[in-house]
Amino acid sequence: MAAFSKLFIDTRSALANDSAQATTQFSVTSQGKDGLHRAVDIRGFCVEVDEPPALGGNDRAPNPVEYALAALATCQEITYRLHADALGIPLDDVSVKLEGELDLRGFFGASSGVRPGFQKITGSVSFDSSASAEDLERLKRVVDAHCPVLDLFRNATPVQIVIA
Repeated sequence: MAAFSKLFIDTRSALANDSAQATTQFSVTSQGKDGLHRAVDIRGFCVEVDEPPALGGNDRAPNPVEYALAALATCQEITYRLHADALGIPLDDVSVKLEGELDLRGFFGASSGVRPGFQKITGSVSFDSSASAEDLERLKRVVDAHCPVLDLFRNATPVQIVIA
């Protein structure tokens, strides 16, 4: 059995048998350091965020949309790893490369018809695997159906942020 197969199958079985275990909460807290430079606390991990000078920052860290792409790429890779093991598809390594196209008129409010988020995201996934092309295509369909961050990009999620 591959490295993560037992964990994946046992967890899936437990969740199928007791849906009360299925819902979990994730949280982050972000606060300013100086200018646009931010410090984000995630379960005790500190992640820094900034903007490049062209957008008013000091380029001390990736910006939020770069982190969004990183979240998608890494979530895809993790989902590939876990589902490949569960499906018995040999996978030594997987890597994802993404590019997001953003029209800055949306962010700066320079055009009412332009959304502030990515207009499109394109990319590729590369495998180090002895699996057949058919198995890798099947794995891709499974991953595209079950990757949480891909779901966030593809489907509207209710967001409510209030003034504290």
